[in-house]
Amino acid sequence: MAAADEAAPSEPKVTELGMLSIGLVAAGVIYLAASLPRHAALGPAVALLGAAAAVLVLNLTLLARRPGFAWRRFRLVAQWMFLVYIVISGMIEYAFVYDHTRGAVLLVLTLLLAVFTLNVPLIAAFTVARFERETG
Repeated sequence: MAAADEAAPSEPKVTELGMLSIGLVAAGVIYLAASLPRHAALGPAVALLGAAAAVLVLNLTLLARRPGFAWRRFRLVAQWMFLVYIVISGMIEYAFVYDHTRGAVLLVLTLLLAVFTLNVPLIAAFTVARFERETG
């Protein structure tokens, strides 16, 4: 490892943590979907939801502490990606309701979907903004 690499500040692993969170969401959704239409034990899905949300919060915290980050570019990309994923999430939520998913299972699926909906724009916006220097 070169001396310049050692002196460089450690960059947060936004993409890696985002994908971990999405993987936990996918595991929770797959677990619940495998149980439908029967009653599903919610414990494992809630644990996966909690872990996915915790990783998302950690990811946001680490990113917020990054000095000199191009926040303007990040917000520009994130807002449009978020709009797109709100529409996609709305269609998926409609499918849940249309398939007569109700009660606690619907709530957990909705929260898993919300974590997914926040992760994708975060990863995409970080990927665009990470190489740009903040100006002004």
